[in-house]
Amino acid sequence: MTPTLRRAFESALLFWLVVTLTFCLVHLAPGDATDLLVPPGASAADIERLRSSFGLDAPMWQQYVRWTSRVLAGDLGTSFATGEAVGDVLRRALPITLGLGLVSLALTFLIGTAVGLWQAQHAGSRGDRLATTIGITLFAAPSFWLALALVAVFTYVASRSGWPVWLRLPAMGVETPASTLNGLARLSDIARHAVLPVTVLSLIGAAGLARYARATALELLHSDWVRTGRAKGLSSGAVMRRHVLANARPPLIVLLALSLPGTVAGSVFVESVFAWPGMGRTMLASIGARDYPVLMGVTLVYAAIVIVANWLSDVATVWADPRRRS
Repeated sequence: MTPTLRRAFESALLFWLVVTLTFCLVHLAPGDATDLLVPPGASAADIERLRSSFGLDAPMWQQYVRWTSRVLAGDLGTSFATGEAVGDVLRRALPITLGLGLVSLALTFLIGTAVGLWQAQHAGSRGDRLATTIGITLFAAPSFWLALALVAVFTYVASRSGWPVWLRLPAMGVETPASTLNGLARLSDIARHAVLPVTVLSLIGAAGLARYARATALELLHSDWVRTGRAKGLSSGAVMRRHVLANARPPLIVLLALSLPGTVAGSVFVESVFAWPGMGRTMLASIGARDYPVLMGVTLVYAAIVIVANWLSDVATVWADPRRRS
């Protein structure tokens, strides 16, 4: 079996295991959607009819076979709570989460790499120690706590302290409710609403990437080819670009690709705090409503994102490091 086929088989097996385990866990949990949907005073017969309409009266293995058959046929099912097709729910939520995550990842890479390289150049200085302290604090801070802190600062404190209007950032929703804006005005409004959630995800991601970039750059700065470059009279900037960054790029790109699942997972809390109707908020709502079809649909998407991110990390490594192309 070729490496490509083996990797494809392993990815498919991992995908199946994750989805199957999630299906079993959510169905083995006490209670189901009927506990929340039946009206007060409903009879046992009414409850049983509702369970039967959802297919919850069958043994779990039969429910699994039925659900798997529908998924393979391209049907993700219908939401228990709203009666809407799960595919429509995901098509509405996925672009929001991907947009939020991809922008955050780009900023994470740019900020984290720049800060890490600067710290390596100034290792042991007061600025390096301060940046390390701030980075560790941000990396250890829960995303929902940091999100609530930014909301408090840029809404409550900003309005009470008379800050400029451009610093009073909106904290809820993707855009202004009942807005009639179009074109660039609407894009500007969406961008203002995105500042705080993107900042939360970017700061946490950049803090972790900066620590890794600093450690990698410090190791490279003590390598023989860097000392040779300096002996030839190369400037500090040229040494960082041609030698340090060029050799640090492959592991940093891999780390960036592997950060995509973490960014998507972190968006669960960020979307809840900022009321962004993305995949994270959809997943939390489906858990609270015991909406199994939507929850399994979200699981399918999240599992696919993780597996694709791992595959992209392999491809990115080969692209960034010519020594591995053979």
